[in-house]
Amino acid sequence: MQIHETRDALDKALAPLRQAGQRIGLVPTMGNLHAGHLALVEAAKADCDHVLATIFVNPLQFGPAEDLDAYPKTPREDIQQLEQAGCHSVFIPATSEMYPTGLENQTLVTVPGLSERHCGASRPGHFAGVCTIVSKLFNMTQPDKAYFGEKDFQQLQVIRKMATDLCMPLEVIGVPIARNDKGLALSSRNSYLSASELEKAPELQRQLRQAAQAIAQGATNFNNLQEEATAALNSAGFDTDYFTVCHAQTLEPAEPADTDLVILAAAWLGKTRLIDNIRIRPDP
Repeated sequence: MQIHETRDALDKALAPLRQAGQRIGLVPTMGNLHAGHLALVEAAKADCDHVLATIFVNPLQFGPAEDLDAYPKTPREDIQQLEQAGCHSVFIPATSEMYPTGLENQTLVTVPGLSERHCGASRPGHFAGVCTIVSKLFNMTQPDKAYFGEKDFQQLQVIRKMATDLCMPLEVIGVPIARNDKGLALSSRNSYLSASELEKAPELQRQLRQAAQAIAQGATNFNNLQEEATAALNSAGFDTDYFTVCHAQTLEPAEPADTDLVILAAAWLGKTRLIDNIRIRPDP
C-alpha cells in the first residue's frame, strides 16, 4: 500500500492510473478506524480498480467547544488496518497541506436546506466544514466513486446534493451502518463511553426500531412517536438532541402521506454525542 502525505505525491501516483482508465474509489475518513470504515473499503474494492483512503481530522468541521483536541488519532494502527483490508493507497495530509492559507481565509462550500436542520442546527458551521473538505478531496483525487457510511445519514445526503449541484463527475455511495453485537452503531467516538455507558448506548437504536415498527404498523402521529422516544431516552440517562421522523430525501419533517422515511436521532450519553438512524422505505 502506498502512503502519500502531499498533494504532489498524490497527483504523481494517481495520474498513471487515470491514464490507464482505472476506476478510483475514494474512502474519506478521519482515522481511528473500525469495522465500519473497513466496510467502506470492501465496498470500494468490489466496484473499483484502485481504492484510495484518506485520513485527515478536519479542524474546519469542529466547533469551538467541540472535541478536536481529544479526537482519537491512531495513524499507525489505521495504516495497518487499511493494508490488511486490501486498500491500495492512503493520503494522510497535514493541516497545512489542506489549508495552506489558514482556516480563516478558506473559501467555504455550503449546502442550503439539507444542512440546516438536525445536526446542522446543533452544530453551526459543521456541514460547511464537511462540504469544504470533501469538495477539496474530490477535486484532489477525482474519484469515480466515493463511499460514506449511512450512520451519518444527513451528511451523506448533504454530500450527495453538493456533488449534484456542483456538477461533480462522480457517484456518492452510501454503505449500510456497521453495528456491534448489541446494535450500537460503530463510531470513533464510542471510545469515549464508559463501561456503564456502553451498556446503555444501544437503547438509542432500540427506540429507533420501536418507532419504525409502529410506523410500519400504520402509526402516522409522528409527533407522538418522537415525544415518546425522547422521553424514554431521557429516562434511560440520555440527553436527547433530536429524534425526528423525516422525509428521507429532503430531511424535512415527514407528513403522514410520506412513504420514503428516515428517523434521525442524536443524543448525548455523558460527554459523548451519539447519532443513529433507521430507514423506512416504501414497499417495492
